[in-house]
Amino acid sequence: MKPKQVFEIALGVITSVGGFLEVGSIATAAQAGAMFGFKLLWPIALGTLCLIFLIEMSGRLAAVSHHPLPAAVRERFGFNYFVMPLLAETVIDLFVLASEIGGVCLGLQLLTGVQFFYWAVPVAFFIWLFLWRGTFGIIEYGVSILGLTTVVFIVAAAKTHPELHNVAAGLLPTLPTDHKAQYWFLAVSIIGATISPYLVNFYSSGAVEDKWSEKDLVPNRITAGLGMSFGGTISIAVLIAAAMVFHPRGISIDAYEQVAMEVTAPLGIWGYRIFGIALVIACFGAALELSLDIAYVYAQGFGWRWSEDLRPAEASRFALVYTVFIAVACLPVAFGADPLKLTLFSMAATALILPLIVLPFLIIMNDTRYLRNHTNSPLTNIVVCFVILLAAVMAIVAIPLEIFGGH
Repeated sequence: MKPKQVFEIALGVITSVGGFLEVGSIATAAQAGAMFGFKLLWPIALGTLCLIFLIEMSGRLAAVSHHPLPAAVRERFGFNYFVMPLLAETVIDLFVLASEIGGVCLGLQLLTGVQFFYWAVPVAFFIWLFLWRGTFGIIEYGVSILGLTTVVFIVAAAKTHPELHNVAAGLLPTLPTDHKAQYWFLAVSIIGATISPYLVNFYSSGAVEDKWSEKDLVPNRITAGLGMSFGGTISIAVLIAAAMVFHPRGISIDAYEQVAMEVTAPLGIWGYRIFGIALVIACFGAALELSLDIAYVYAQGFGWRWSEDLRPAEASRFALVYTVFIAVACLPVAFGADPLKLTLFSMAATALILPLIVLPFLIIMNDTRYLRNHTNSPLTNIVVCFVILLAAVMAIVAIPLEIFGGH
């Protein structure tokens, strides 16, 4: 392997780690740890395993066929089918983006004491300005590398000294004895937070932006495996810290401000400040990727010119989509919607729509017209199908239970 490829792999892994954790992962893992201890580590592990396969697949699709995922779905299945995942993803991404904007605002509230809803419009404007003036490289590498501040959760988890055999036991699925509705709802939300469709679309579009070819298949495989694994480790650390700080005291998490205590307890006031900074950076990076993702999906689906490296005047419809999207998504936060509830339901709803997006993806990845001799292995098809269908079934059961107060 050439030194340049090794450098690209290292940079790709670092940015994958920095870009993995966002408001959904933090909220779901922290609530799960506070309420159920280590018992919900298994959805993080399962979701991360599936995400490794999906990210590798999206990079392989781009490298071999030079198609980003939305464009391939539009071409392979036609516009009439494409409209269905487009509408579903529009609604879900809108709520998830609102959650990410809320996460940035809450991080700023922790750092300044100014109520989160006052930050909604300025944060949305800054996200838009960053996209309007920035390039893909700045978003891909700059913000994601700053997102490495989220390793503070690994330090905090290690400082709480969890017993490893209890952690290992949480990686095996168990049936709940009480609070069954909350258990399954959180399990679904964790998987939805981990397997976010925007990550797959963004990764494949980025690979096309970077002009990947078949020589990038090995770096892609290593980047997907190591980057997503390390990112999943940070999510696991969030849950462990919450399990050690909150669960023994019987404290449930009802607001994001409480999550800061799982870092503050083991690390002191500097942990609190670093948590606020990490929340701002992680959610800001995710908001950028989400805004670009929906612009990619629309532009690629409708055949418009697209690229973050083009000036807005050169890809005006592409820029218009993310402009409108950001403006609408900031409204729930500006009007004081509960960011934690918004996040949890967004993540659970994400799991519900996964088959609509992922199953066509699997069909394309087994089509030799796109992948030639690089189609999926049977193992990849089995793992992805199993996790996606399991998540959808769990969502169908868990969401009504949570809404109607089942136990």
